[in-house]
Amino acid sequence: MSPNAPPESQPDPPLAHRPTPHAMSIEQRLQALGITLPPVAVPAASYLPFVRTGKLIFLSGHIAKKDGQVWVGQLGKTMTTAEGQQAARAIAIDLMGTLAVAAGGLDKVQRIVKVMSLVNSTPDFTEHHLVTNGCSELLAEVFGDAGRHARSAFGVAQIPLGSCVEIELIAEVA
Repeated sequence: MSPNAPPESQPDPPLAHRPTPHAMSIEQRLQALGITLPPVAVPAASYLPFVRTGKLIFLSGHIAKKDGQVWVGQLGKTMTTAEGQQAARAIAIDLMGTLAVAAGGLDKVQRIVKVMSLVNSTPDFTEHHLVTNGCSELLAEVFGDAGRHARSAFGVAQIPLGSCVEIELIAEVA
């Protein structure tokens, strides 16, 4: 081989199996963060909490809850951006609980593909992206590179039951 030849290309390992800075399992990371995953919530209307097709799992929208109750509020009026981030983080925990059941364990998750966030907000509120970071940052912390995802964040006039934030998620599994 010539000294200027490029090294042989090796395919990247799946993101979920790449070493993380802490080299901990997903369960160990959750434990270190003090997170206990909740059971799958019973849908409040006529829909399924998740659908699996092929290697993709689509999670229905999960609304924010605080102390087991719907976290009611409107960003820009009754809630701050920091409170919205806390709500989005709480939703990420609920989403992971549902995903664990849907996938047969979080260790089977290859990648978080996309997150879509609806933020109950006033017309002049413009920090939807920062609110949604509460979810995105926790997913990246738990799943490492496999938790980094595509994302949309929208401001809406209202969310079911008056919730401040609703988030849905798409994941790829093994």
